[in-house]
Amino acid sequence: MKKVLFASTALVATAGVAAADVTFGGYGRFGIQYTDTAAGDSTDITSRFRLQIDATAESDAGVTFGARARIQQDNDGAASIDSVGTDRDGDGDVDYRADRTETGINGVRFFARSGGLEVGVGNIYGALEFMPGMYPIDLGLTGLGYDYTAYNFRGDAYDSDEEGSAGMNGVEVLYSMGDFSVHVSASDFNDRIAAHAAYTWSGWTFAIGGQDSDSATDTEFAASVGGSFGPADVTLAYADNGTDGDHWVLSGRFDVGAATDVEVYVADADYFAETSYGIDFNHDLGGGTSLRGGIASLSNDSTVVDMGVRFNF
Repeated sequence: MKKVLFASTALVATAGVAAADVTFGGYGRFGIQYTDTAAGDSTDITSRFRLQIDATAESDAGVTFGARARIQQDNDGAASIDSVGTDRDGDGDVDYRADRTETGINGVRFFARSGGLEVGVGNIYGALEFMPGMYPIDLGLTGLGYDYTAYNFRGDAYDSDEEGSAGMNGVEVLYSMGDFSVHVSASDFNDRIAAHAAYTWSGWTFAIGGQDSDSATDTEFAASVGGSFGPADVTLAYADNGTDGDHWVLSGRFDVGAATDVEVYVADADYFAETSYGIDFNHDLGGGTSLRGGIASLSNDSTVVDMGVRFNF
């Protein structure tokens, strides 16, 4: 991550502020993805570039005000709402994902922070998305379906898409004190109100969360526990996803060499057609670069395999 410090009166809105702290960071990834479904199989190039911008300024009273924004492009992300889900070349295949617009700045998250208290507005993190245990691993190069995310994206989340502020605009409060933390969030999307609390004890993190929503299929309750068990870091997570029922995930990560680790998971849910499971490897090449790959048998009875390189900056 690179940091650039700007100290110029041209960057501030009032005469009493001397400087702004702006940090640029992110990652790039590229490789191959193979997908096998009942409709057929395909092998495709997969890629993503993400540039994250974090800007902060501190008041005389010691309160930090800031904002976070992203510019992101995937190989299958449309440049505008007009091209989402279209078959541009007429070959019968959709060229752009039907749920993603990119090539632009996403919705901005603004915040004010003092000590262990933070208030965020705009493109919020979301209490369930930010809850420990909901992303226990990062499988392969691309995530390979994310069946190991128990709340299954049925709550507010930070949206990297170009129009991220439009659907998930909300407010949240985060507080931490020692090993204890709490997070409450709310948005107009399905009139969601969610919260989680987490506590770390003897190297194990316990978390519990809940949500009230107008959608019957949104997550209502979630819980997780994670820590080290012998040579492995393990996490057990559960979510009650409304009328779609229960979702369970058991995952683990362990080292197989000085620069290589392996991640595994098994997940089952009432709305899955099949039990989902997967395995990957991550090999550190140094300097923020890594070789990654994995395979997952997904809940919709499809198989996804990927391999490629990721570099952080």
